[in-house]
Amino acid sequence: MEMKDIRSLAKERMKGFCRVCSICDGKVCAGETPGMGGCGTGSTFHNNISALKNCRVNMRLIHDVKTPNTACSILGLELSLPVFAAPIGGVSFNMGGAITEEQYINAIINGCKSSGIMGCTGDGVPPFIYESGFKAITAASGHGIPFIKPWDSAELDEKLQKACDTNSSIIGMDIDAAGLITLAKMGRPVSPKSPKELALLVEKIHKMGKKFILKGIMTEEDAMAAAEAGCDAIVVSNHGGRVLDHAPGTAEVLPAIAAKVKNKISIIVDSGIRDGIDILKMIALGADAVMIGRPYSIAALGGEEEAVHTYTETLRGQLTQAMVLTGCASLKDINMSVLNIAK
Repeated sequence: MEMKDIRSLAKERMKGFCRVCSICDGKVCAGETPGMGGCGTGSTFHNNISALKNCRVNMRLIHDVKTPNTACSILGLELSLPVFAAPIGGVSFNMGGAITEEQYINAIINGCKSSGIMGCTGDGVPPFIYESGFKAITAASGHGIPFIKPWDSAELDEKLQKACDTNSSIIGMDIDAAGLITLAKMGRPVSPKSPKELALLVEKIHKMGKKFILKGIMTEEDAMAAAEAGCDAIVVSNHGGRVLDHAPGTAEVLPAIAAKVKNKISIIVDSGIRDGIDILKMIALGADAVMIGRPYSIAALGGEEEAVHTYTETLRGQLTQAMVLTGCASLKDINMSVLNIAK
């Protein structure tokens, strides 16, 4: 299975929800939520792409790096690439419904597992979104990370227990889902968490024997607050430009956040990452690993588990080549020196 065939089938299956553009920058799908577009003018989606584009790569070829190591150790996980498939759900109203929610999330979880990385599952309304995710992780012997939205306490506690029962070693919360249009339209709004509420949540999850990822950090202040609350990792994310218009791209804010909390907390970043060179750039800017959303959704719709594996192997080849061409033998060698930031 080749990427061109995967994208062709995905384009057919996602008609009316995603055009599967050759350059996925959010320009033609601005305001298309539900769907795969960014909210409002789509500027946040576009900023994610342009921020990465402005990071150019310094090519170096006088060195002895021939077979770089792309492996990553994070949150007690040993990954063959520093990559997670981001938590995305709602196939019927975001992706066209050509395959079921269960088919979709099984493709993500199992395709990632076969590639030596980790897939995440989403949360939302109706219940089959999170139920399919919990079921897929359980069937994969806990190989996956369930993400829960910042609901009010009763629903949150119930879902935390269900997430714990999947045998995953990690539970996440996409706090950047606060204000999601789709959930508000369904009468199920989600909300931010105070530092005290966050600390209590982290304590509860740690008592379950799980690690905790907080997704949706875009400022140094929130990064510090997450670290102080005891979170094990943050995801620098603006929810792919789907919740707040006119926000900066994640690559713009990542270096300052990393300067504040690097080595205090694991740093993951998402939004706008499309290929292996983007992964290299984000690692150089201070991330320990990345999350990738839309491209994994396109892969799952375009060929399910096999296509998810194919896309991951494409990323592996691109990152390996980029590391050779920048003289990086391992991920630890990737730093700001490999970048030439456009002014």
